[in-house]
Amino acid sequence: MQRGAITLRYVASHGDGVPRAAFAIGRGTGGAVRRNRARRRLRAALLDVADELEPGGAYLVGAGAGVVTMPYDALRDQLRAVVRAAAETR
Repeated sequence: MQRGAITLRYVASHGDGVPRAAFAIGRGTGGAVRRNRARRRLRAALLDVADELEPGGAYLVGAGAGVVTMPYDALRDQLRAVVRAAAETR
């Protein structure tokens, strides 16, 4: 699933009821400093939309270069949209 600069993959993988997340930030996003900033921003935005995550699900969140420069509110809204879209396809 993709929305703008964010991609998301979901797998219902474990039964402990805690959603898990991993981040895939490629070198196309920039150097290590930009990739780490993108990861930190995505982690914060994911915490903001945590109530929309499936219990026991595993999420792989990917990011393009736009994640580093977009306003935080737009990033959070884009992430929320991709999480909702993934929920609808399950």
